[in-house]
Amino acid sequence: MKPSASTATRSSERSISPDAGIAERPAKAGESLRATIRGDYRRHGSSALNAAFLSLCIYRFGRWGLHRRTAIGRKLASRVYGFGNLFVANITKIWIPPQVTIGRDFHIVHHEGSLSIHPDTIIGDRLGVMHNVTIGTNMGDGAPVIGDDVFIGVNSVVLGAITVGDRVRIGANTTVTMNVPSDSVVIGSPGRIVPRLGMFK
Repeated sequence: MKPSASTATRSSERSISPDAGIAERPAKAGESLRATIRGDYRRHGSSALNAAFLSLCIYRFGRWGLHRRTAIGRKLASRVYGFGNLFVANITKIWIPPQVTIGRDFHIVHHEGSLSIHPDTIIGDRLGVMHNVTIGTNMGDGAPVIGDDVFIGVNSVVLGAITVGDRVRIGANTTVTMNVPSDSVVIGSPGRIVPRLGMFK
């Protein structure tokens, strides 16, 4: 994901890696809520009862509600979201607050466990995430900024005001608390960064 000169984000305030300029942007210019949900439906087995799909429906509605033009509209949407999320999140164990910024084609690969994402997290396009994953803070302010085409393995945590670059693979049972450059693999706890090479990308 390339940074935009006209868009200020949390990541631009950090003196970190060259991948730090990941910009917040909508899922797709002109894309409707209905079209976004259709994409979620197809990616998650074309089943209305799929736990990941239901969780994303609640997230999408909450996100839509945040951008209503009037205070009354936002309040009503917030009430509906809160009521629906009370049931869905406690059943699916998937917590994605509407404040989270998510790019295109977000995919919860497995939903047989928990997923928790901090409200300040910014996620790029085509993130694939397994179950029992936490993306959040690390005993302080700031949440991760995650680039495009990233995969997060089962039982992993990504914590703190860090940037994860594009095309990164985070292995199972990995703890990531540092910036990760693009085209890398992270494995272990604490995480160890391994460059990805040529044809093996």
